[in-house]
Amino acid sequence: MKLRKLLLFPLLAVATVFSSPAEYRYVGGDISLLPEYESAGAQYKDHDGQPVAELLPWLHKQGMNAMRVRLFVNPSEYTGSDKDANACQDLDYILPLCKRIKEAGFALLLDFHYSDTWADPAKQWTPKAWEGLSDEALCRQVYDYTTQCLEKLKEAGATPDFIQPGNEISYGMLWGPAGTSAPKKTFMGSQANWQRLGDLLNNAIKACHEQCPAAAIVLHTERVAQPDVQANFYNEMKRLGVDYDIIGLSYYPYFHGDMNVLKDALDSLTTLFPDKRIMIVETGYSYKWEVPGTDQKVDYPYSEEGQNQFAEDLVSLLRKYGNVDGLFWWWMEYNAFNTSLSGWYNAPLFDSTTGKATAALKTICSFADGNDSSVDPVTGEEADREEQWYNMQGLPVAKPTSPGLYISRHKKILITR
Repeated sequence: MKLRKLLLFPLLAVATVFSSPAEYRYVGGDISLLPEYESAGAQYKDHDGQPVAELLPWLHKQGMNAMRVRLFVNPSEYTGSDKDANACQDLDYILPLCKRIKEAGFALLLDFHYSDTWADPAKQWTPKAWEGLSDEALCRQVYDYTTQCLEKLKEAGATPDFIQPGNEISYGMLWGPAGTSAPKKTFMGSQANWQRLGDLLNNAIKACHEQCPAAAIVLHTERVAQPDVQANFYNEMKRLGVDYDIIGLSYYPYFHGDMNVLKDALDSLTTLFPDKRIMIVETGYSYKWEVPGTDQKVDYPYSEEGQNQFAEDLVSLLRKYGNVDGLFWWWMEYNAFNTSLSGWYNAPLFDSTTGKATAALKTICSFADGNDSSVDPVTGEEADREEQWYNMQGLPVAKPTSPGLYISRHKKILITR
């Protein structure tokens, strides 16, 4: 049996594991624009209003242990009317940021958009450089591009621990040129284009497994308010033989509904897919003003207190599920204090009028409270350096080739498939 995953997420790979609490939880945020805010001179402060010298080490001390970074193909080539300066993260942009994240001690979640601009349920436009390719050629291009990006990240000392092949792909990805009238979407109740999506994902994931065999694969959707659509997507993934590890969800109360909506979605996924872990890879709530374009009644005031209450309720809910072991706040690093920057979303974990961390930042970090420090997460490279291995009975064994809990260097090491 080929060993593919080494303890990046200490959960025993058995179907009944999710009836007990997660042994290790990941918490952090998407900080893809941090270099922009730093260049603009944004001032980050702690909860007491004292300046933070370096944000990433400070966040690590607060209890965060994972960060997410998005990646676009050629964002400078996008010319649509919705062009957004915040969608600027090409490979050259993210390489130094990802290296900093890893050096600061965080796990890295890499989010491939496979587009020149934002990829979401309303748009999944094929990069300009890939337009006109046949589906077969597009699969090869996805494989080659994914391979090249991961090779560069490894060379930079920034090997991802989690990889998202596609962003919010409930209705597929790489539909066609921007604005096309007949995109190749996927829909519940129709078999059109599902095989195409499966082929694209399988080629992307093949590259991930080859280049980063210790990385966990996340399939990211955003249909928590439609459990039937959500279930249909992951059922299709199973039918198509898509090899992934984690169900990644977006949940925003002002887009999706109250906390009961998320609870119903988690209940459904836990029942239908008991062998999969779940992460909330995007969430957020404003500390001061209504988020533009929202269409749901919210249960919390738009205030720092309201944001913190949302965070408390979210953490409380997620900790009830043993299969939920990841929580990422989206655009958490937004901070216009002392700058002229602005943003359309603007629901971060820092107050742009003062630079201070909001109370919700501390609350979000509490999701990771209780992580079992006696079980050490290690990277694939670190595992390769292990010398002597023992089983849990203390008997020496060869380097493990199957999942299980082992001992090496006087520490427990959990290996998953």
